[in-house]
Amino acid sequence: MEHLVKKTKRKRQRRERAHLRVRRKVRGSEVRPRLAVYKSLKYVYAQLIDDDLGATLAAASSLEPALRGKLGKGTGTRAAARLVGETLGERAKEKGFGKVVFDRGGYIYHGKVREVAEGARAKGLEF
Repeated sequence: MEHLVKKTKRKRQRRERAHLRVRRKVRGSEVRPRLAVYKSLKYVYAQLIDDDLGATLAAASSLEPALRGKLGKGTGTRAAARLVGETLGERAKEKGFGKVVFDRGGYIYHGKVREVAEGARAKGLEF
């Protein structure tokens, strides 16, 4: 059992280091905010961030009651991630954002992270 704990800790540390490497290069501004993705085992989160102000401009997650109603039981699935991306894309367009910088949060661009990006692109956001 102890080796599983170490493996989990190592994976989390690897992701955090990768995220820091990405954050050195990726910076959001008021004109082109950063679309940051985070995923837990149960939910998927995405937000637009202006790093100059340190403020969140728009956010969406599969934890929201409106999205949970559409999803049913699977709030941590790829379908949920796609819906989160589409919702964030709509909210970004309402606030006048067309171009964003994508921050995958140290995760591999695959599965849920990819679905968030494709959902946002489907609603008109440019990366």
